[in-house]
Amino acid sequence: MRLVFAGTPQAAVPSLEALLASRHTVAAVVTRPDAPAGRGLRVAASPVAQRASEAGIEVLQPGRPGDPDFVARLSAIAPDCCPVTAYGALIPDPVLRIPPHGWVNLHFSLLPAWRGAAPVQHAIAHGDEITGATTFRLVAELDAGPVFGVVTEKIQPADTAGDLLTRLSVSGAHLLVATLDGIESGELRERAQPPDGISLAPKLRQPDARVDWQRPALAIDRLVRACTPAPGAWTVLNGARLKIGPVTVVDRPDPDSDPGRPGVGAQGAGGEGAGGEGTGAASGPGLRPGELRITSSRVLVGTGTAPVQLGAVQPEGKRAMAAADWARGIRNAAPQLVLG
Repeated sequence: MRLVFAGTPQAAVPSLEALLASRHTVAAVVTRPDAPAGRGLRVAASPVAQRASEAGIEVLQPGRPGDPDFVARLSAIAPDCCPVTAYGALIPDPVLRIPPHGWVNLHFSLLPAWRGAAPVQHAIAHGDEITGATTFRLVAELDAGPVFGVVTEKIQPADTAGDLLTRLSVSGAHLLVATLDGIESGELRERAQPPDGISLAPKLRQPDARVDWQRPALAIDRLVRACTPAPGAWTVLNGARLKIGPVTVVDRPDPDSDPGRPGVGAQGAGGEGAGGEGTGAASGPGLRPGELRITSSRVLVGTGTAPVQLGAVQPEGKRAMAAADWARGIRNAAPQLVLG
């Protein structure tokens, strides 16, 4: 079939690669306009646009998929089908009707679970054990079209959203090609999504990624992994934002910790004074929610249940570093740092 592929981020590149290696012809790609990216926020083409340019494929970057110039160009290309992976914009109904075989979307969940922009993040944050990828026909309603095929993927205990999305982008790319093969041969039939089991996965933004240390340790672990690498989980220490990487739930503080040494307070998302004096549940000897304990081997934080051990952290304006290295810089100042 003659295809026009729509996709934008790195997670869509394996789909494009698989289509280029298939028996189908990729006539053009549709991707989001160039945008600021990276630490320097320099304007850059999307990963899909860059890969398409390397392959000598026409790149279409409409401000909106309904722009008349884009509609005219897509009609002129006359694709048989438009496969989609993480394009990032809603396709209006008149544009959906241009290819005879419609627009076939690769979505990183087992629909109807986790319809929306952040299915992988929500699956991890909610403690799902199994997720996967689904191919379905795009319709006007969000991620509600009939399904062509699925692949499943076990969520590992230490998976971040980045880890899981990397695996799904590869297995999903193979599913997308197999779906297009089946559509072309006429052997594949779509089926309606069941009316039960629908859940929504809106994009996680920075306020959603703030850690509430009053919550159970397991919930905090899931949230941090769900927000890694983006938007990045964070907390507040002494008025400054501290970004944190994946944590480890521990049974008890280190035996070499000094019980007489004051803890270092970290303000969580529970509001001003979260984890302060007289609030929250004890999470270990001398560790209230949000309270830091720095030992010779690790950095612990109290939660609503068990403590967690910090892995990597990133103070405002600095690069990411191991929590133990960061702690050496604040240890002597601990008596001056106050919870909340």
